[in-house]
Amino acid sequence: MRPAADFSADETSALARDAADALASFRGEFLIPAHGNSEQIYLCGNSLGLQPRTTRQAVLDELDDWARFAVEAHFRGKHPWMPYHELVRDHLAELVGAQPGEVVAMNSLSVNLHLMMASFYRPTPQRNAILIEKGAFPSDRYAVESQIRFHGHDPAMALIELDGNAANGILSTQSIERVIDEHGARIALVLLPGVQYLSGQAFDLKRIVELAQRKGCTAGFDLAHAVGNLPLSLHDSGCDFAVWCSYKYLNSGPGAVGGCFVHERHARATLPRLAGWWGHDKDTRFKMGPDFVPTAGADGWQLSNPPILALAPLRASLDIFHRAGIARLRAKSVALTGYLAWLIENRLADIVEIVTPGVVERRGCQLSLRIKGGKGRALFEHLSAHGIVGDWREPDIMRVAPTPLYNRFMDCLRFVLAVREWALA
Repeated sequence: MRPAADFSADETSALARDAADALASFRGEFLIPAHGNSEQIYLCGNSLGLQPRTTRQAVLDELDDWARFAVEAHFRGKHPWMPYHELVRDHLAELVGAQPGEVVAMNSLSVNLHLMMASFYRPTPQRNAILIEKGAFPSDRYAVESQIRFHGHDPAMALIELDGNAANGILSTQSIERVIDEHGARIALVLLPGVQYLSGQAFDLKRIVELAQRKGCTAGFDLAHAVGNLPLSLHDSGCDFAVWCSYKYLNSGPGAVGGCFVHERHARATLPRLAGWWGHDKDTRFKMGPDFVPTAGADGWQLSNPPILALAPLRASLDIFHRAGIARLRAKSVALTGYLAWLIENRLADIVEIVTPGVVERRGCQLSLRIKGGKGRALFEHLSAHGIVGDWREPDIMRVAPTPLYNRFMDCLRFVLAVREWALA
């Protein structure tokens, strides 16, 4: 990333940066929604990624094989269905910094979270608490609270919520360490996000795992806003598990199949789990025996046969990530989001407050914005009406995420110019 002093708020500079972008061609691999006679300025990849142009054909290929071969498509056709989930394994492992056997694409995020907690939240009378961040995504909080109740404990006592100790609810590593040190003896599970959905704060996963393990706690992560956004090293982090969705930065469509990581040290562990037949050892699965023998690795947590029509879009998207490379995408993201932050701080400081941390290592693509004067919703609706798409989170946060696969420096500049124009109207 160039130094901030080299940033400029003029169109010529933004266009020059876009022209010099080595990843610029990837924008052409996505379908950008129209706004009138032009394209939307789409800054909402943190909520729903755009559709890759290859997705339609990927799904049609499976529909064609279904039409031609029916049940035989499990073994014939362009991409036989029986091992279909294995087709996304290597690229998924590459993206999250894992060994292939540590990852599996299955279910949805919240289902996977419950499956992981069934195995890794093993409360005892002395150690039954779960540590999450205050203001966690509601589905996570609901899941955690329900698991605590399911095991016969009271969330009022067994749910510990980390409160932000810095401006805008940001959590310092020191605060996390202090709480784990204080309550570690009764914490069974530390469950934190890779990127906090509302503030956009990114967390140091490896350090959190170290803090948790030092006190004998299990550590897991919700990576909904981190996967495809930040380089991840799940294996090296040492976390026990992680879960994510694929419809945000992974561009796999609404309600897309989610993903799961289980560290290799648990690959053959006799952990309790909610079992299903597709998690059974694949060499003996079709003998239909009564005793469950789990497949080694993350595959052993599967319940049902893979949803082929849901996996096809993920396969198409992961191919793009493989070709672009997460390291190159991160480098562009740092420059792109850095440029947007600089523009806001230098052109909109009287209008917009950035909630997301300013330190590059503590954020991904997303900037969470609070509009001064309590007019954020009015600004959001104005931008939407003019083809500039972010998203709104009550009570007062607008999120925008310049996504390196398809966003440009000009998108950032046009967003800022539109906000300035609204403020002066």
